[in-house]
Amino acid sequence: MFTSLFAPEVQSILDNAVSAAGQAGGPFPSPADWRDQVIYFLMVDRFNNPGELPKHQPFDDPSYDEYQGGTFSGVQQQLAYIKNLGAGAIWLSPVLKNLRFDPGSYHGYGIHDFLRAEPLFAADAATADNELRALVDAAHDAGLYVIFDIVLNHTGDVFAYNGNSSAPFSSTLLPVEWRDVNGAFQAAWSDVGSIPNPPLDAVVWPSELQKNQFFRRQGTPDPNGPDTVGDFDSLKQMMTADPALQGFLIRAYQYVIARYDIDGFRIDTLRYLQGNLARTFGNSVREFALSIGKKNFFTFGEVLDSSSEADIARFIGRNTTTGSDANSLVGVDAALDYPMFNVLTPTVKGFSAPAAVVAMYNLRKQIEQFILSSHGDASRFFVTFLDNHDMKARIRFEQPGNVDEFDDQVTMGLACLYSLPGIPCLYYGTEQGLHGSGSDAAVREALWGLAPTFPQNTSFFLEIQKVVAVRNSEPALRYGRFYFRPISGDSVNFGVSPFLAGVLAWSRILNDQEVLIVANTNTAQSQSLDVIVEITLSQPGDTLHVLYSNKSAPNAPAEVRTLNQVKVAEVDGTTGTGPINVVRVTLQPMEAQILRV
Repeated sequence: MFTSLFAPEVQSILDNAVSAAGQAGGPFPSPADWRDQVIYFLMVDRFNNPGELPKHQPFDDPSYDEYQGGTFSGVQQQLAYIKNLGAGAIWLSPVLKNLRFDPGSYHGYGIHDFLRAEPLFAADAATADNELRALVDAAHDAGLYVIFDIVLNHTGDVFAYNGNSSAPFSSTLLPVEWRDVNGAFQAAWSDVGSIPNPPLDAVVWPSELQKNQFFRRQGTPDPNGPDTVGDFDSLKQMMTADPALQGFLIRAYQYVIARYDIDGFRIDTLRYLQGNLARTFGNSVREFALSIGKKNFFTFGEVLDSSSEADIARFIGRNTTTGSDANSLVGVDAALDYPMFNVLTPTVKGFSAPAAVVAMYNLRKQIEQFILSSHGDASRFFVTFLDNHDMKARIRFEQPGNVDEFDDQVTMGLACLYSLPGIPCLYYGTEQGLHGSGSDAAVREALWGLAPTFPQNTSFFLEIQKVVAVRNSEPALRYGRFYFRPISGDSVNFGVSPFLAGVLAWSRILNDQEVLIVANTNTAQSQSLDVIVEITLSQPGDTLHVLYSNKSAPNAPAEVRTLNQVKVAEVDGTTGTGPINVVRVTLQPMEAQILRV
């Protein structure tokens, strides 16, 4: 087994990928535009094992934080299921090797070997790399792209502080003891570079990373300082500003691209990276991918904080006002859209007013006004979602005594997700009605414990298929410009709803195509109201058709008509008057409609 980034086997795989570019059987080509794909995110340990039940019961125990037994072959077995759901890409939780002695690393974010696949996800530890590659190849054969979740900021619990996994923040370096294969700290192992013949199942690999200077060694973050400096509890932070470390990490992940022929990276804890590593890594990966024929390799990062709009804007696109060509270079391609998640999910549930969603997008427009992009193209900078493994609750809520009462909130939310700007990402299990809440473990259920046969006729599965089909058939929903639409109940006064459980409306426009989306977040009352449509793309008497509704018997909208005596409170704070074209839409409680002439 090679242990160095510069071992002949590593170099051979990198060289072969370059030489095979563009040839039959060479690296799998990229999609033309990632907005054409819906991403399905799954946690490998919690998705499927065709050979055994989840190790712990119940499968959704909110306090269970260890391995359940999901495997690469379990994912491979259900590729057709994922494809039939409407996904075009799968995002896999980290698949590189974690420490054997840490059962809490089932999630994969405690990597200690950046060149090898996780043996616990394989039928045979000796063939883990080949099993992972077989999964990727099978996904490509099924018409699915593959995104690996990767970590640059930290490793697993590779050393101890005075015998403890974590320590309070120290302004100076702390002494450390590196752990052996059983997790026991070794007092004599104070310097990883001096350990004689370190075992492959301990410390950190490849060997180029075995330097104490590459690790912060200051304990957890200073409560009075930046939260980006310090360990993640037991996960040890690396000194990512170090140019030598950056070079080794970049080479390791270029090898991962070549070895497994993947199509994208989701970068964990992107905002924690120091020394412009986010930008350097993004560009280095892009250029390597181009060299092997992957012309649109996709990188997107987690920017989880209060997740302010300004924070995300530092990582996406090319800003024309930075004053430095080096700093204005594009780094990663996109970011997970936490600002959208923070307003859309509570709005869908009726806990927040539609005006909050509008305000977030208006702020985004102001902050990103100098990013080199058109209105429509900016939609490629965001991967959007309703829930994920880092949130404490899934989008679905089961009401005691009436478990299906709020199920339409889920399908309404998905209709919004697939119609808003961005590349939508579905969290595994949503299609089978998983509803965990309260902890990380609660939203990381072992899916095959609920649905061992992975049925494709459940209500959520079928609704997701329908709305994805509409997204795929309407280019405006993927590339179109984006405008919120003021609404009115009295046909005179128009504005964005400032009330809880209100109606949210917007248009996506591409060339001469307008698609209108309207969502009633009220859980009990129907709403009938006028919605503004583009006056240059509609005529009085035009009929809009319902392309999708999450209700079985949606009300058809009235014909387009022109209103002259109106007062419109525009979304940017200005006031307008007629004439305007409007359409009267009647929505049932928790109904979303996607409409087009």
